[in-house]
Amino acid sequence: MKKIFGICFFVLMTGCILTHSSLSLAYAALGLSLWYEKMVPVLLPFMILSGTLIRMGMTDSLIRPVRPLFGRIFRLPGPGIYVILVGFLCGFPMGARTIADLRNRQELSSEEGQYLLAFCNNLGPVYFLGFVLPLLHRKLVLPYVFGMYGIPLLYGISLRYSVYRNRIPEKTDQAFGRDNAAKLSEQTDPACLPAISLPDALDDAITAAGRSILQLGGYMIFFNLLNLLPRLLVSDSFRYAPLLEISGGLKLLGDRFPLYTLLLLPFGGLSCIAQTGSCIRNTGLSLKSYILHKMVLTVLTAAYYLGWFLLSPDTFLL
Repeated sequence: MKKIFGICFFVLMTGCILTHSSLSLAYAALGLSLWYEKMVPVLLPFMILSGTLIRMGMTDSLIRPVRPLFGRIFRLPGPGIYVILVGFLCGFPMGARTIADLRNRQELSSEEGQYLLAFCNNLGPVYFLGFVLPLLHRKLVLPYVFGMYGIPLLYGISLRYSVYRNRIPEKTDQAFGRDNAAKLSEQTDPACLPAISLPDALDDAITAAGRSILQLGGYMIFFNLLNLLPRLLVSDSFRYAPLLEISGGLKLLGDRFPLYTLLLLPFGGLSCIAQTGSCIRNTGLSLKSYILHKMVLTVLTAAYYLGWFLLSPDTFLL
């Protein structure tokens, strides 16, 4: 059945590309342009720096100022706190990429990785503040920042004290210092990878980051190209574009439906789902669980914006 579906899909897409070559070229060029102009300059440096820090075992130096507070709130060791910082500050797919790197080095358990993946893989604040809000002509900032980042953060805290309360052992700053964690890891897990020198770490990080950023570009081009199908089959196809690829889709959708756009952002589109699946492949983490949590976050975000609209309808343009 899967083979039949794959063949039918291939034939359909090939036919659409051949019969609408100008349109397919425009969609592919849109994905390539957004990747080159928006994603590469923002994400590639973060990928290289983060990968280097992780391989050298220096993430603790970065998280030291927030570790006492975050350690008490999330009850996680240093690597978990580092994922939270990177996931929220650097943006998608850095959350998933960092979790995968730490899982490969066995610095995160499977349960810790699955928990962090549930709320630490979001659109970046640079993209959100610099592209999305100006696109929607939003003058207020804080209510939208809370809707985009505050809700996932609170969701993560609630998960830690409910679903993952007993599934992840408590590891606070007092109970689980970084040095003790390293010693314990070496004693109990001989397969744990050691830190390496700067040249080797930088070389490995650049190689991994280059592969990841090329994958990201491929996904953006492919899912933007899929806009051919709704364009040819349904009217108002621009409504469906963000569901396929969020960056190109928002470019096509514009400011037509602000609330609809804001509700799509937590989910991220099918391209983001596919990219996350690529990042966590061979890590033992579940993509289905990730999708479920994204759906829950979308519902929570809808409830937040609905309540806000009912309280102050003049601030919102439906």
